[in-house]
Amino acid sequence: MCGIVGAVAQRDIVPNLVDGLKRLEYRGYDSCGVVAYRDRALARARSVDRVANLQREIAAQGLSGYTGIAHTRWATHGAPVTLNAHPHFSPRDDNARIALSHNGIIENCDQLRAELQAHGYVFASQTDSEAIAHLIDHLYDGDLFDAVRGAVARLRGSYAIAVMCRDEPHRIVGARDGMPLVVGVGDGENFLASDAIALSGVTDRIAYLENGDVADIQLHRYWIVDAAGQRVERAVQRVAAHSGAADLGAYRYYMQKEIFEQPQAVADTLLDVASIMPELFGDGAWRVFNDVDSVLLLACGGSYHAALTAKYWIESIAKLPTNVEIASEFRYRDGVANPRTLVVAVSQSGETADVLGAVQVAKQRGMMHTLAICNVASSALMRECALQFVTRAGIEIGVASTKAFTTQLVALFLLTLSLAQVRGRLSDDDEKAHLRALRHLPDAMAKVLALEPQIMGWSELLARRDNMLFLGRGMHYPIALEGALKMKEISYIHAEAYPAGELKHGPLALVSNEMPVIAVAPNDMLLEKLKSNMHEVSARNGRLFVFADVDCGLTSGEGIDVIRLNEYYGPLSPILHTVPMQLLAYHAALARGTDIDKPRNLAKSVTVE
Repeated sequence: MCGIVGAVAQRDIVPNLVDGLKRLEYRGYDSCGVVAYRDRALARARSVDRVANLQREIAAQGLSGYTGIAHTRWATHGAPVTLNAHPHFSPRDDNARIALSHNGIIENCDQLRAELQAHGYVFASQTDSEAIAHLIDHLYDGDLFDAVRGAVARLRGSYAIAVMCRDEPHRIVGARDGMPLVVGVGDGENFLASDAIALSGVTDRIAYLENGDVADIQLHRYWIVDAAGQRVERAVQRVAAHSGAADLGAYRYYMQKEIFEQPQAVADTLLDVASIMPELFGDGAWRVFNDVDSVLLLACGGSYHAALTAKYWIESIAKLPTNVEIASEFRYRDGVANPRTLVVAVSQSGETADVLGAVQVAKQRGMMHTLAICNVASSALMRECALQFVTRAGIEIGVASTKAFTTQLVALFLLTLSLAQVRGRLSDDDEKAHLRALRHLPDAMAKVLALEPQIMGWSELLARRDNMLFLGRGMHYPIALEGALKMKEISYIHAEAYPAGELKHGPLALVSNEMPVIAVAPNDMLLEKLKSNMHEVSARNGRLFVFADVDCGLTSGEGIDVIRLNEYYGPLSPILHTVPMQLLAYHAALARGTDIDKPRNLAKSVTVE
C-alpha cells in the first residue's frame, strides 16, 4: 500500500526518489508526491495520478535537492485528492518548517487535531498524517530527533514516518511502530524506505528497524534509538537487488506474464528439495514438528484459500488436527490457546498488517511454535516467526496473486509431508512418489497453460455477465473460492463460491440461464456427488462451465461446456486446477477492458488494518 523513500546525499536525489516510487508502484496507490530541500526551503510536488505524471510535475517545477522524501499514498483518511497527498507540511504554507510522510493509521487523530487547532494550527487536509506533522512542529525546539521522539510518544495506532526540517537540511528522522521501515546504508549518503526494494537502485545494505525505533539519518552516519530510549545497533544485511520495473517481454500485462511464469516459479521453489525433511523449514524444525499436536494456519485474501487447501492435506496425510483462521478475525477473537500448536502464517509480502498482528497475538497467548511461509526473505513476517520457508516465486507485480499463490501451495504441501514424516506417517515409497509428482508438476502446469485458447472462448462469453457462481468439493472448494476472488478482483464481475453440496441450502435460488456456474471437477472420490450437483444446476436452466480431468466422463453438450485437464494429479490436483481459474479471470477482465494489473480500490500489499 503506502510507500516511503527518503535520502540524504550530496547530489540531486530527486531522480532516485522517483525511481524508488516506481519500484513501489506495484503495491498500489492513488496519489504520490515528493519534497526536497532547495534554496533554504522545502519544495514539493504532488499528483493524484501515476508516478509518471509526478515526474512531469517535477520537471515543470525544476524540483531538485540533496535531501528529500517521496511517498505513494493509499487513501484511508480523506479522499485521493492533491491536498491529501503526501508529503505534508507544517505550517501548511510555502514557508513550511516540517515535511512528513506517513504510512499507517493514527487512532487518536481527532484528539491530536483538536489540541493542535487550539494552538493555532490550520489543517489543509483530511488526513491523520498531517496531525503528526503539526505535532512535530509544535514540539520542535531546534532538534528534529527530539521533536520526533516526543511526537511518537503521543501517537496511538500504527505508523512508519519520515520527517525532514527546513532548518536541518542534511537530516531525515524516521520512526516505526507496526509498519515496516528500513535504513539504507550508502557511501557518503544514507536512505530510509518502507521497503528495501525501493532502495535497490542505490544500495543493497539494509538495516531493518524494529517497533519503537527512531532513526536519525545524516550524510556520513546514522543511529537508532529503541523504544526504551537506548542507542542500539540493527544488523546491516545484504539484500539482493530486484526491481519492480520488470520487462513485460511479449506479454500484455504482468498478471499474464506471472501466470505463465508459474512452472518456473514452482521449479525454483523446489530447487533445494532433494528429500522431505523438517529442516526445509529452518533449524530446529524437527524438534518443533515433533512437539506439536495441532496446526493453526493464519492468512488473508488468496493466501487464506491456500491455507484452506492445506487443511485437507495436513489432516488427511499427516493426521494432525488443523484450523484455518482469517488473520484479521483471529487477532480480535478470544480463543483457546494450545502451546503445542504449530502456528503457520502465510503471506505473499510478509508485511500484511493483520497477519503480523495475528502472529503476535498467538505468541502473546503462549503459542511460540511459529512458521512463516512467504515470498520475501527479508520481510517482517520472516523475522517475527521462529521458522521460515521462502517461496521462490520472484517479484509479483500484478495485484491479483498468481505465482505467489501456487508456490504457497507447494510450500504447504512440503510442510504436510514433513509433518507426516516426523509423525511416522510417510513411508519411503510414499516420499518417493510425492517427490516424483512434485518434480513433474511444472510440466503438468505447462500443459494446463496450453489450454488458454479454449479458456479464452469461455471468457469472452462470461465477460458479458454481471454475476457468477463457482462450485467445488473437498480440497477443490478452496480453489473455487480462489477462482471467484480472481474474477471479482480484476474483471469486477460479482462472483461467489460455494461447496457444491451447499447448493440446496440457498445458492440454487440464484441459478438461471443468466447465471454462469463454473465447476471444478477433478476425477476424485467426490466426482459422482459433484455430477449430481451439476444436474441440479442443469435442471434449473443454469449454464455450466466445467474444468474437469481427461478421464472424468464429462463431455460438452447443451447447457454444459467442459475443458479437460490432461491428467488427475492426486493430492496436488488443486494446484493444477488453479491455473485455468487464473486464465479465466484474466481473459474476462481483458474482454471487459479493466486495469488488470492495478484493479480499482485494491493494493498489492495490505500494510494497514
